Amino acid sequence: MGKKSKNPGKAKSSETAASPAVAYPSDGPSEEELNCLQTSSSSLQSKLDQLTSFAAANDRKGFVENFVPLALTPEDTQGYLEDLTTADEADGQWRNLISEIAAIAAGKGVNNIEGDQVTNAVFFFEHPLLEQCDREVSFVCTNGEWRAEG
Repeated sequence: MGKKSKNPGKAKSSETAASPAVAYPSDGPSEEELNCLQTSSSSLQSKLDQLTSFAAANDRKGFVENFVPLALTPEDTQGYLEDLTTADEADGQWRNLISEIAAIAAGKGVNNIEGDQVTNAVFFFEHPLLEQCDREVSFVCTNGEWRAEG
């Protein structure tokens, strides 16, 4: 059995005084934060974040199903998935594609975004893995669904 309290009428207080919040002065955004340019569209950012999650999980099928244009035929969608899974250069293509999507989702290396970012957006950015390789990726929104263009 446990020890008995010498003063059973006195309840122990488990509450402690809350520490006051500490505020630190900011020296402004970091150089990395200044060099990032993300979309102003919350729905497009959500799509990019979703694609990045599929990529992080190595879910190529989920990625392709949520990336390709809505007008793409099931046969063409399957062909693109096979290009990213079973083709000779599948792993390299997949690595390049997901690195590009992760970069534009984070805004890293993005130099410009054209389009209204309501119905279309074109990201101009430096490829995150290939030196001196400028890239362009276009997205269009159809009935609230963002997809790669063309």
